[in-house]
Amino acid sequence: MSRLRRAGFTAAVALVMTAVAACGSGSSGDSPAAEGPLPTEIPAGTKLVIADQGERQLSLLTGSGQLDTLPFEYEFATFQGAPSILEAFRADAVDVAWAGEIMTVQSLVAGDDVQVVTAMQTNNGLNMGIAPNASDIKSLADLKGKRIGYAEGTSQQAFVLRGLDKAGLSVDDVELVPMSLPDFPDALRSNQIDAAPMSEPVFSRYMQTPGATSLPRPEIEDLSEGISYLYSSKKALSDPATAAAIRAYVTAYIKSVAWANDNRDAYIDTYFVKSQGLTVEDGQRILDTAGITTFPHLDEDLIAIQQHTIDVIDAAGELPKPVEAADAFDLRFDEVVTAAVAESGAAHTRS
Repeated sequence: MSRLRRAGFTAAVALVMTAVAACGSGSSGDSPAAEGPLPTEIPAGTKLVIADQGERQLSLLTGSGQLDTLPFEYEFATFQGAPSILEAFRADAVDVAWAGEIMTVQSLVAGDDVQVVTAMQTNNGLNMGIAPNASDIKSLADLKGKRIGYAEGTSQQAFVLRGLDKAGLSVDDVELVPMSLPDFPDALRSNQIDAAPMSEPVFSRYMQTPGATSLPRPEIEDLSEGISYLYSSKKALSDPATAAAIRAYVTAYIKSVAWANDNRDAYIDTYFVKSQGLTVEDGQRILDTAGITTFPHLDEDLIAIQQHTIDVIDAAGELPKPVEAADAFDLRFDEVVTAAVAESGAAHTRS
């Protein structure tokens, strides 16, 4: 099955997102389900459009040499945040993407057909940045009455809700200020908000701002499972050629992350320094916090962790309707993950 791709996708992606949002599109509900064993044959001319954030996947694949081994044509498109990636899936404009675990919740609530095909886990890499004029915020409890940057449909959303719960606060005790993730740093710098959760390397860049502070790591290190996913869609996976290419991509990506685990200095130079413009010291600190990346099995245990995240959002009154985490996983890929982990010398758990 050939799949039409528009020329100049990367440049036009903002227009695609706007058009899709304006139409209020979501899953049509008639996309064929991914069934049966995963295909392995990749016909000539098969192409994947890969949704990336901050050149993370591209840097890993390039630095590890895995990019040159991909047995299909590819195109990388840059996004900022899960909501825009989800819109691209709805537009059938991407085939595979890396994003945080909350995109599963957003997709399920909207009735989309996005599926998890690989899971990755690190230590919690999120931080709570504090605005220059709000340096009196020293703990989660100090967030009471404060303005917090809030991006629904992102991992940062669950991070904030868990933080409030840990401090014995509710959403009514703070002012949640809706905005997109890329707006957090500037909103903090201009004191439009008092606090905002940020991932790396955005957080390290923000901390170069005069007067910027953050909550101590012991306050927030248990607020995230550190899980992120590679996603595809039932529609993409129903195309045998595309499904086979995604299977190969999962293997290559796991090997590239395993390379980063084993070659810290090279990865720091490739990604944090050359791609993200940070210092070697920044890269070392970020990786020290994150630890090695592992690849949990796609199984009932992982689904239970994801369901707990859904329950946290529901308990805060932020979930429009009940959803089941199990509906967001394509468990056929566990066999692919298991083989790639064994071949690369990576691990499934953080023992």
